[in-house]
Amino acid sequence: MSSTTAVRPATGTPPTTRRPRRRLSGRALSFIILTIGLLVWLVPFAWMALGSVKTQSEILQRPPTWWPENPTGDNFAQWFGPLDFGTFFTNSLVVAVVTVLGNLIFCSMVGYALAKMEFPGKKILFAVVMITLMVPGVVTFVPLFVMVSKLGLVNSYAALILPFITAPLGVFLMRQFMLGIPEALIEAARIDGASELRIFARVVMPLCGPPLATLAILTFLTSWNNFLWPLVSAQTESMYTLPVALSLYSTGQNATNYGLLLAGSVLVITPILALFVVLQRYFIQGIATAGLK
Repeated sequence: MSSTTAVRPATGTPPTTRRPRRRLSGRALSFIILTIGLLVWLVPFAWMALGSVKTQSEILQRPPTWWPENPTGDNFAQWFGPLDFGTFFTNSLVVAVVTVLGNLIFCSMVGYALAKMEFPGKKILFAVVMITLMVPGVVTFVPLFVMVSKLGLVNSYAALILPFITAPLGVFLMRQFMLGIPEALIEAARIDGASELRIFARVVMPLCGPPLATLAILTFLTSWNNFLWPLVSAQTESMYTLPVALSLYSTGQNATNYGLLLAGSVLVITPILALFVVLQRYFIQGIATAGLK
């Protein structure tokens, strides 16, 4: 005797899935965490900006207050008046811009050679670059100053620029990106009779926008904020950079002028923030693509 099984038609609505809700809650949690992180990061900058328009007594009062009761521009007026801010800004700008240009040119050349050219000792040279990348700057500080002093370059732009005209980090960054450039482009240019310099300038460099922007930001940031080397190699006020002037003129024999210090800090970080805002898209892309090879 056979038995039949009746198939009942599906009725009702299908069970709802919780994936969209979970995905939405995950995005909301990420948004909350990022917002909290952003606020924590912005608090010191907000305190610096608000403190730059306060008087010394208001900055030191207890309990501290966020908003200035009597905003004043005297701190900025001192920088643009007696302290000759224009000279310090010009020195920092010249040193940073020339250092950036030098790194963009020479690091790109070395990176191209290590990525796309074959020559004896190539692997050894790259190993030396990586080892140099891990050497702390303090180790070479004294020998570097002795060398600059022997050459008679102390208290000059050459002393502030030449020791940093290229950097192992820049060489590594450019080499890693250039490894991803197709060999077919370079071989086609060589078949057409182009020299290596022409290939580098006309084929490779136009493709290196993101790493060049990344290297420019990192180099500018390092040069602009460099304090110890300019403090030693610049021995007169006419050669002081902004970080050196900020340290020497905001700290007196008995007390620190915190209003002057905060106002100077605002002036120092403003160009860096402007540069990053302009090049942030290329900076993120360059960092992301540097580790592909």
